Amino acid sequence: MNIQTLQTNNQKRMTSQQIADLVEKRHDNVKRTIELVVKAGVIVQPQIEDEYTQDTMGRPRTTQVYVFKGEQGERDSLVVVAQLSPEFTGALIDRWRELEAQATTPVIPQSFAEALQLAANQALQIEQNAPKVLHYDNVVERKGLLNATQVAQKVRLSAVAMNKILDELGVYNKAVKRSRVFQQWFIDKGLGEVKQTDQGYSQAMFTKRGEAWIIERLISEGVA
Repeated sequence: MNIQTLQTNNQKRMTSQQIADLVEKRHDNVKRTIELVVKAGVIVQPQIEDEYTQDTMGRPRTTQVYVFKGEQGERDSLVVVAQLSPEFTGALIDRWRELEAQATTPVIPQSFAEALQLAANQALQIEQNAPKVLHYDNVVERKGLLNATQVAQKVRLSAVAMNKILDELGVYNKAVKRSRVFQQWFIDKGLGEVKQTDQGYSQAMFTKRGEAWIIERLISEGVA
């Protein structure tokens, strides 16, 4: 058994059929919504796969489904559910968390040889990551975070226009005048982080979950 391959293949994924089951909508309606938001440029075109199931009579049938994978898939599926049934967005977030927990379940070696291979892989990974760890201690890590301009582009607004709306929604702390800083509730929900730039200034950065939250709110407000 190749341990590295096993870990790589254990990737979070969710199909349009699973989304339909979750929000209690017809699968064809879910697919139609996905195609509309793809056409609008709000989400990335998901992969199409054939899913083999049985009809009510037990006969085999093939259905084409859209597949959402990884962080991009998680973000895009949230946008789709926000269009279909905003009240189910929380349930979808919970489901992605379950999938993430399953994807990060440690691989248990099944033999002494596999245990040795796993130990060797981990030692090599630690050695390779040593310079990165040192860099992280000195430079703020921003991987996976988005600034206001990047998020605003997804909803076809300027950063100024989007930030004005977020001010009205109570996202930013108005007591801080020199720079934009998130309210603590926004940070506690994992929607954003405040980072330091190389020049020592505070910068409000959005997580992928925060981006999905903003898109959902703007859609519900009739802005996006």
